[in-house]
Amino acid sequence: MNTPEGRTAPRPMRLADGRPAAAAWSLDPAIAHLNHGSFGAVPLPAQERQNLLRAEMERAPVVWFPQLPERIAAARVEIAAFLQVEPGELALVPNASAGISAVYAALRRRRGGEIVVTDHGYGAVTMGAQRLARRWGGRVRTAHVPLDADAQRAYEAVAAELTDATDLVVVDQITSATARRLPVERIGAEARRRGIPLLVDGAHAPGLIAAPLADLPCDFWVGNLHKWACAPRGTAALVARGPLRDELYPLIDSWGATEPYPDRFDHQGTVDATSYLAAPEALAFVERTWGWERARRYMAELADYAERVIGAAVAEHTGERGPVDVGMPVPGMRLVRLPSGLADSREAADRLRDRVAAELGVEAAFTSFGGTAYLRLSAHVYNTAAEYEQFARACVPVLAEWARAAAQPVEKVS
Repeated sequence: MNTPEGRTAPRPMRLADGRPAAAAWSLDPAIAHLNHGSFGAVPLPAQERQNLLRAEMERAPVVWFPQLPERIAAARVEIAAFLQVEPGELALVPNASAGISAVYAALRRRRGGEIVVTDHGYGAVTMGAQRLARRWGGRVRTAHVPLDADAQRAYEAVAAELTDATDLVVVDQITSATARRLPVERIGAEARRRGIPLLVDGAHAPGLIAAPLADLPCDFWVGNLHKWACAPRGTAALVARGPLRDELYPLIDSWGATEPYPDRFDHQGTVDATSYLAAPEALAFVERTWGWERARRYMAELADYAERVIGAAVAEHTGERGPVDVGMPVPGMRLVRLPSGLADSREAADRLRDRVAAELGVEAAFTSFGGTAYLRLSAHVYNTAAEYEQFARACVPVLAEWARAAAQPVEKVS
């Protein structure tokens, strides 16, 4: 199929035996899975590896847990190689928010207790920053970055909020709600010049960006491995550099508390850490099947195609322009503006997500920014152009009808 501009759809990815890429996942074929970016999807080889590890754990728990820290340390070496960082910089945590919480718990007020965030920040991370600011007796300053801001404008918006009272800067590498990059490298250079710690929320970066920490001057970085990297859920990386990393401790104190960073994070009592140990198998599966470079290229091409097809359908059924200029686009992720009136808040976007799943059989991500509703596209290797074409044909007209119904005035009962 060709797009309205005449561009051909990318050919689907296949396994070595010719089967569709989706055959390597256990996703329900009756559902269209168009939202890899929220919770990810674990390929069967990684699921099988984790199941074997759990069976091993249950066969001999007293043997398993004493040797677990050493095995986690070995997994860290493989994950560090994938992210192209030093193993001694990387600790494993359950998710990006857990890593950020560990950073918040460790930092002390050094100046005026102010924390700078952006209006694109992940809600839970921003709420944690607000709680930390209250504990410090400070406040949170929010940099307002226009959705279409390029790197220069986005940098200027954040830099304008930095003052002599700033104790921490928290910036997304890839934003969740708006699917765009922020110039974390430039922001990091300015923060370092001013002596301000920088925490980068790279939740979406592993797997989507080849080397997310290259040329990135930051004190702390977190990234989820269960998203684009397809690791079992409950696996994320916390990377810390510089003297502040020695202040980091896991949220659960265990017998490794006296060990240096990151070794003390390998000791977490009876926590089921099989997701950590199975994560390298997920990374290796994509590499040996297609290669990560080819996989990323396909995801980028497919997201571009999906944006054009669905955006054209939105325009056809509503007269409104679908594609969105996000200033610094991300490979594999795109935004499409939804018909007006569908979701003017995060809560309304979540309700729309649940309704689309229940009534249309589609797992999709819906977000809201500045009172405008968006469909956030996030493609992976198991997705195909046909799925997005079907969404454009079957779902966009329904969304347009729902928007028209929502815009109808409610008659008062006398």
